[in-house]
Amino acid sequence: MKKKHILWGAVLGSLALGIALMLVLVSVDTHTSTNDSCMRCHYHEEADRLWKQSSHYLNESGVVSDCAACHLPPKEDGVVRYYMVKLRMGAKDIWAKMIRDKEDIDWAAKRQVDYAPRIVYNASCVKCHENLYPEGISDDGIAAHLYYDENHEKLKLNCVSCHLNAGHYIEGYTHQKLQGTVDTGPGEIYTAPATPERFETFTETVPGTNAAIRMVAVPGGEFLLGSPAGEPRRGADEGPQKRVRISRFFMAETEITWRQFWSFYNETMSEGRTPPSVIYEANSRPGLDAVSGPTPPFGFPDQGWGMGERPAITMTHYAAETFCLWLSLKTGKTYRLPTEAEWEYAARGGTDTPYFFEGDPRKFDPKGLRSLFGADTTMIARYVIYSGNSPSRTQEPQEVKANPFGLKNMLGNVMEYCADRYAEDAYAQIADGALDPKGPADGDEFVVRGGSYADDAGAVRCAARSHTRHDDWLRTDPQNPKSIWWYSDVKAIGFRIVCEVPDNIE
Repeated sequence: MKKKHILWGAVLGSLALGIALMLVLVSVDTHTSTNDSCMRCHYHEEADRLWKQSSHYLNESGVVSDCAACHLPPKEDGVVRYYMVKLRMGAKDIWAKMIRDKEDIDWAAKRQVDYAPRIVYNASCVKCHENLYPEGISDDGIAAHLYYDENHEKLKLNCVSCHLNAGHYIEGYTHQKLQGTVDTGPGEIYTAPATPERFETFTETVPGTNAAIRMVAVPGGEFLLGSPAGEPRRGADEGPQKRVRISRFFMAETEITWRQFWSFYNETMSEGRTPPSVIYEANSRPGLDAVSGPTPPFGFPDQGWGMGERPAITMTHYAAETFCLWLSLKTGKTYRLPTEAEWEYAARGGTDTPYFFEGDPRKFDPKGLRSLFGADTTMIARYVIYSGNSPSRTQEPQEVKANPFGLKNMLGNVMEYCADRYAEDAYAQIADGALDPKGPADGDEFVVRGGSYADDAGAVRCAARSHTRHDDWLRTDPQNPKSIWWYSDVKAIGFRIVCEVPDNIE
């Protein structure tokens, strides 16, 4: 009898202990899911202020979405996963608070569309927004949500890709179709194009607009295209090296800016289009008298970072080619995208090292021990906007110094389109001593060069190559048919133009 009492006592005691432990865990879970608890560890004052300006706080329903509602997965999808995510995120925030200076944390990077899906759970969005077609939704919104319904599993679409400012207000952010023309700012409206008489740097003036483009005279010469086998961070597609000759040309001092691109947009915007086959043909054999330009993008493609002299971004290769054709028609000169060989020749500025300045790519990145003690970015930061020194967005040209030819942002800031189609073995098809070599005649993707603000030091070397990923870059575009002018989420792509030397210039 006594043993039974002991056994029952043990059972009841264990049950009481379990209930007490469960109550403690529930209390801890509840307490650590409050906004105050999150902010104590997260300690980013702006997050709280901007949350209170967002539609998740200020809305007609009066329903407030707390931190945990967006930044943790629903418990219904798995309690174990919920607590594992919560433990991991909490530990990361506590660790950051203990060892990191909050002034050194790149908060801007944590609210970009390429980072947000890592800390916002799409299942949580859908849980709160079961009705994707509420009363008052626009026709464009219906089309976008239909596209989401049909493709979100296959393409792994995220609500936050289109509604980045729903949880935290972002000044200037919008995700709706741009209406009308865009203000390009003050300035003289030019009546005639520039008429350079000598092979020297000049400023192109685009008639009927206030757009002016500084064109740098790049002398001809020869150089080794590609990188040597021993170059740090070298890619397999950067060889074999070939010595090639390049004719002289003019190249834009900077990437095409928003002010310049919007001048093109305002004059040519259309719901129709000049077919890509016509544009590409006309750029190689001019014959058109006019072009129709971009259809309106969804939202402001500057991502709310600012326009003006920042590089224009998110346009397709076709849009860049159309800009070149428009500029040629406006000025009577031949403007185009640079060949890959021209681009690398211009970027090197007469040098043959990884960059046109001194430095080892391995030493410019805050990786390994350098993540603890900091990489010395003094040299590269003078010339390049990249992941080691950027605020996770594009910058204006005056933030960096020019290369030996007088060109700015050839490396970093935004990737730049080239005229050539991409092939991994393109250099193997080039003969040593070739004059003005061009890429393969066929291919699905185009070469992009220079790397961007989001890339590490290895990707912004003079020889580093990359290419478009057209279908992937279009995957979040809700339009049907998809836009041939704009990418939805690709923020780090832009372009720079060259002008062929007119025959009357010696």
